[in-house]
Amino acid sequence: MNRTTRTLLAIFFIAVIAVSAISITQTLGRRLRVDITDQRLYTLSDGTKAILAGLRQPITVKLFYTKTAAMKGPDNIRFYTNYYEFVRALLEEYASHSDGNLKLEIIDPRPFSEEEMAAIRFGLRRFQITQEENFFFGLVVQTEFGATRIIDFFTPDRQQFVEYDISYLIDTAVTRQKKRVGILSPLEMMGDSDYMAQMMRVQGQQPRQKWGIIAQLEQKYEVVSVPTDTTAIEDIDLLLVIHPKDLPEHTEYAIDQYVLGGGRAVVMIDPHAVIDMPDQMSRLQGVDHSTSSNLPRLLRAWGLEMPDYTFAGDRELAVEGRTAPNRLPERILGFLQLQRDKGCFNPDHVVSANLNQMTVLFPGVLKVRGEANSILEYVPLLSTSERGNAWRVNTPYELLEPDYTEFMRRFIDGTEPVKMGYLVSGSFKTAFPDGIMAETNDDENDTEDEASGQRITGLIEAAEPGAIVVLTDVDFISDMMAYERTFFGMATVGDNSALLMNLLEDLSGSQHLISIRSRGNFRRPFARVDAIEAQADTETAEEQARIEAQIREFEQQLNERIAAIEGENRGELINQTILEEKREIELQLLEAERRLRDVMMQKRERIEGLKVQMRNFCTLPGPALTLVIAIGLGIHRSIRRRYYISHASDA
Repeated sequence: MNRTTRTLLAIFFIAVIAVSAISITQTLGRRLRVDITDQRLYTLSDGTKAILAGLRQPITVKLFYTKTAAMKGPDNIRFYTNYYEFVRALLEEYASHSDGNLKLEIIDPRPFSEEEMAAIRFGLRRFQITQEENFFFGLVVQTEFGATRIIDFFTPDRQQFVEYDISYLIDTAVTRQKKRVGILSPLEMMGDSDYMAQMMRVQGQQPRQKWGIIAQLEQKYEVVSVPTDTTAIEDIDLLLVIHPKDLPEHTEYAIDQYVLGGGRAVVMIDPHAVIDMPDQMSRLQGVDHSTSSNLPRLLRAWGLEMPDYTFAGDRELAVEGRTAPNRLPERILGFLQLQRDKGCFNPDHVVSANLNQMTVLFPGVLKVRGEANSILEYVPLLSTSERGNAWRVNTPYELLEPDYTEFMRRFIDGTEPVKMGYLVSGSFKTAFPDGIMAETNDDENDTEDEASGQRITGLIEAAEPGAIVVLTDVDFISDMMAYERTFFGMATVGDNSALLMNLLEDLSGSQHLISIRSRGNFRRPFARVDAIEAQADTETAEEQARIEAQIREFEQQLNERIAAIEGENRGELINQTILEEKREIELQLLEAERRLRDVMMQKRERIEGLKVQMRNFCTLPGPALTLVIAIGLGIHRSIRRRYYISHASDA
């Protein structure tokens, strides 16, 4: 074998080794990647990892993104390329943690292709860029049993919840059954049954209509009624406790055991439910009627409390309206319009982040008790603005004929938000450590001691973490607050019903889904560059102000000179003097502007210097390391060559 052949073979094998090394490195790199971002953007939450570990069937995740069209589109389309790279990298993490059960497909739907038709069939949103090009950016999750879930478009406002949205699709795709929602409430929310409604119409009576929120829930869930005197809550996936007024002890115990058994619940209590006000006849007859509801014993076990006859107030959020026919409009302290720009909704939780406006009526104050269990986590959902504060009435009779002017006069602005809703999660403990006494049906034994009943005990502590939501208003989901009647039927008003639907959607997932955190923004600011620009702006602010002052002074002087000679003969000498003064001031302005440009150039040079440093930091280590290795190998070979030569000469 001659020298040329050996050289060619060496080049060939070096190329093979290089390609193989790159391929092996890329394969291993997918598993050995390190997330060095400040907010751990590419690290999956423990909840997501648990969902992926629990997969028992293969699923296919298809990411549709028209990358080719986006590269040719306008700036507002090209922006999504960075977002797409972030979502794709996150999905690759999903695939790497799925133990092979998640297959990821990246699809670029080109015009008139099968991929584009598939995106349209799945119902992904499309935006027309040109006459032929459509823009897609969505996700499809499919199971082998035919279940399909989609994200029709990745909107930027959901970027921090992108992991939750993807995990929700996966979690709900593998659980196909429809959830059962139980309604436990003394209010007539469910309306009359079809049979009863027909009987009442025959008798000339108007049947009770179901609430709008019930009709909306029935579109997505199987809704059933739970009696207010129940002794056990079973076969329910989600429990809605609404206005639990005067519940018997055994019903409270049933709620307690339901939560300890892993059930999810949304509890709505209210210090004054306007929807439950007594009618005029009851008032005239003097019937004792309470409009408040509370569960102090259960709340205490959950680490919460709601003081009686105490309400959340806020001057900025109070709705203005007429409280009587002949009165001027005034601020109604008990009627609050919660707003997103006032900080009323928690922006870091998926349930409340996208809410814009809600109205609540006499909402209570919800507090975390000082001795709350440290193993429970409390996430606030609803609050007043920073100027909110608690206010109270001395007796419930003040609420029957409220004096809103007096309420506002007594109100004092606060310095921090007042909370009206919490999501509580963790390992709950029972509110009834000694159980309860069950009534007996023995007519012969009518004594009131313990011997007349049987003590019932149950779970003392939850076997696994659970979740509940407590809200301090009931009226916000009533028809008078959350809906309005139109020609086409009931229409939602604001985000009142959206909050409840979001809560049920969140709680209907697994416990792992609830624990998924919100993500930081993948568009990270250049903090050092911003600091340099801010410092330079500070340095140039005084110079800019001085230049602007000089310009204003020059204009004023010039106007005064012109006004002074107005009506006089404008001789050549006067005009020449004005022109010379103008030229002198202009030269001063040009000099000041030159100094300003020098300062701005220094700012630019500092930013460019930082850019060069970062470029050198990213690019030089590789060649430098290669050079060091090459020099080391050269020295090693030189030493070995001399060693062999010396031994050969000795031989």
